[in-house]
Amino acid sequence: MGGVSMCRNAFVVSLLLTVTVPLSVWGLEAGQRFSYPPEMPGAEVQTYKQVGDIELKIYIYKPRDWKAEDRRGAIVFFFGGGWQSGSPAQFRSQCEYLASRGMVAMAADYRVASRHNAKVVDCVADAKSAIRWVRKNAEKLGIDPNKIAAGGGSAGGHLAACTAVIASGDDPSEDQSISSQANAAVLFNPALILSSAGIKDRLPLSAADETSLMERLRERIGADPKTVSPYHHIRPGLPPIIIFHGTADTTVPFATVKLFAEAMTKAGNQCRLVPFEGAGHGFFNFGRGDKTAYKETLRLTDEFLTELGYLTGKPTLE
Repeated sequence: MGGVSMCRNAFVVSLLLTVTVPLSVWGLEAGQRFSYPPEMPGAEVQTYKQVGDIELKIYIYKPRDWKAEDRRGAIVFFFGGGWQSGSPAQFRSQCEYLASRGMVAMAADYRVASRHNAKVVDCVADAKSAIRWVRKNAEKLGIDPNKIAAGGGSAGGHLAACTAVIASGDDPSEDQSISSQANAAVLFNPALILSSAGIKDRLPLSAADETSLMERLRERIGADPKTVSPYHHIRPGLPPIIIFHGTADTTVPFATVKLFAEAMTKAGNQCRLVPFEGAGHGFFNFGRGDKTAYKETLRLTDEFLTELGYLTGKPTLE
């Protein structure tokens, strides 16, 4: 019973944080540590989407021996910051490393609340647009359109998960015949449960409190929270996923990603949860502490992508 109670409490904490913690707090680990506009030396810059007068950029890192006729593996990273702030520069180091290993590695900008008054559904639509743009331009980018992974941290991890797991939420103005689904996902302390639908029995809340919580979630998200809650879209046949998460994370409790991983496995999907004992939110970022966690998550990411055929050889981290 203790474990069940812990999961219930962790889920409540996760939902309450999503609607009550100031968005600036979510952004501390990403938005306030990395510059915006992003400084991305060495990256090729393309516009993958335009919304009104907003041009959304994608920053592309290619291997030194890249050729247009290549069919390499690719990855698109989405920054964290609570869907409020943040910068593609958060994943510059990961992109540089993976490009050095032979992938085409990218970091995408997307609309956020502080700069564009965006709702979470807008963020999700942009993430899906980025994957679709990469697949549409696979031949020009020298990549295999069936080897496009999505990666991201915190809110960006949520977006990456949405591109892998959720079949809806696309921008209706785009060519839906080109898939926006990532072929794999690499998630760093992601938010994966954003709705109480179907699991209300796990919530120690009164009906009135639960209704109030869901109303606030709906306002912040811009739609029914279930539509952008990856946990609620788990089904057989989903792409492989690896998740890195700190056991001491108080922003996105560890128990919530454990529930997600267990449900993925039960549905017959490949999902590996890698716990980092005692680590808090944002533990994986470049420049955090002595870089031990950064290097370990990147090494495991390398091995995961190698197992899937996106890379060859062994990690080259020093």
